[in-house]
Amino acid sequence: MAEQYKSLHPVKYYRDYLSHNIRPDGRVFDTFRPVILNTGSIDTADGSALSKLGQTTVVCGIKAELCKPKAESPNKGFVVPNLDLPPLCSPKFRPGPPSDQAQVLSQLINDIIENSQCIDLTDLCIFPDKLAWCLYIDFICLDFDGSVVDACIIALVGALKTVKLPFVDYDAALDNIQVNLENTRPLPVHSIPVSTTFAIFDDKIILADPTVEEENLCTGIIVIVLKDDELCCVHKPGGSPLSSDELLGCIEKSKKKVPLMRDLLKTALQDVG
Repeated sequence: MAEQYKSLHPVKYYRDYLSHNIRPDGRVFDTFRPVILNTGSIDTADGSALSKLGQTTVVCGIKAELCKPKAESPNKGFVVPNLDLPPLCSPKFRPGPPSDQAQVLSQLINDIIENSQCIDLTDLCIFPDKLAWCLYIDFICLDFDGSVVDACIIALVGALKTVKLPFVDYDAALDNIQVNLENTRPLPVHSIPVSTTFAIFDDKIILADPTVEEENLCTGIIVIVLKDDELCCVHKPGGSPLSSDELLGCIEKSKKKVPLMRDLLKTALQDVG
């Protein structure tokens, strides 16, 4: 009976729960779902990780390729992130070219990488104006149940921490490249970005780490990204406005997640090493 009521009147179903300060899955408004991180998940990648946030599951694989730096930034390499939302992860997605949502989220992930400065592109340069590394960072969502950017950033950091780049000898005079696959070095990761998604329900109730049902019924979404305790990115694509106090409240709640993610990453890397 409850499922029929939920199917016929989903908004009222949620309002009935939220009026008692609890969500249908049993969480209070500012509670996050359990997080799982597994690093080194893909043997054929140069770095990889799988993250699970509630039911939302994302795998991240990083592949490094040699390329020529841009003329305007001869001492920098490249980072190319891409998120794939296949029909496998949710019936809302269809086969074919990347959906608008996938493209928007891929750009958001790229902005987070830039703003958090977790990767210094100069670390990817091998020989200025001649040779650099390009990191292709591919995310595949296996189960789409809300807060997918949060799951992507968890997987991203885990994957970056496992990247091993081979040493490359470059002779500029002969334009000769020698790659030493037996001798590798870890990629320097300069910060640990932590993403937290909030959903605004009925223009007034703020729910942390929303499920896909909550995202579909909400009147606004906001994604807050912290680098340590420093705010580095806020993404709010329209919807219900937030007051300054509400925004600060979301940032404070996000800060509680930072030490949890550090401990999770440390544990995952210990299990691999």
